Amino acid sequence: MSDEDDILVLVPEPGPRNPELTEAVIIAMCNQKGGVGKTTTTINLGAALAEFGRRVLLIDLDPQGSLSVGLGFNPHSLEASVYDLLMVKGTNPHDLILGTKVPGLDILPANIDLSAAEVQLVSEVAREHTLTRVIQPLKKDYDIILIDCAPSLGLLTVNALTCADGVLIPLESEFFALRGVAMLTDTISKVQDRLNQSLQLIGIVGTMYDPRTLHNREVLERVQEAFKEVVFQTRIRRTVKFPETTVAGEPITTYAPTSSGAQQYRNLAKEVLARCPAA
Repeated sequence: MSDEDDILVLVPEPGPRNPELTEAVIIAMCNQKGGVGKTTTTINLGAALAEFGRRVLLIDLDPQGSLSVGLGFNPHSLEASVYDLLMVKGTNPHDLILGTKVPGLDILPANIDLSAAEVQLVSEVAREHTLTRVIQPLKKDYDIILIDCAPSLGLLTVNALTCADGVLIPLESEFFALRGVAMLTDTISKVQDRLNQSLQLIGIVGTMYDPRTLHNREVLERVQEAFKEVVFQTRIRRTVKFPETTVAGEPITTYAPTSSGAQQYRNLAKEVLARCPAA
């Protein structure tokens, strides 16, 4: 299979942003298994959506702060972060937002302080709705908000699912990654039943895909059989460019704009916009 074959996605070019949109579409990027390309997908999908004229906010909801690092910020030097927004009463979310090198792409950063929020939120009233409440003032400023969840199904992730309109699952093309999908979809169902009836599974995207290996192909075939049209056409292939972009602190769409990796994320952005017509 050639690079050209792999990046061919039959989705029309997205139109301009909807001028009548009054609130952002919120998408939780979720997978409780670590190392599946979730943060990489959040960064590069966000950058590709911004290329298509959308105003995009990325929220780092992982205490490791990988999203913040991946966009060139030092989590240890932050004066305030998502932790303050969640736990310090009266914090203005607009004061925490940082601009990135990509026009139209902003970030609400995080650092290790956020790990304390998981414990402190337990005693809060309506604890699952805390994130929904504190980011409400930001929704009118953006078209799409992507939340990079921690690799767990803890209270922070439940907060993300409670405030989101949809869930996007990055899935490593590897057998053990398959086992966690059932647990994750069960959690999504519980959130739908108890906290957020409008939550939808937007799609599953195969990441770290190598079409040369039979195992990778078989895993994605099994995912396709189980979830059918929920699986995106786009598959994100392994490339040395992605680790390089983390060191550079920028998305692949600006670091290597003509690379197949950049095109794959542009294709994924097209598919996401096709499935979220409000954006």
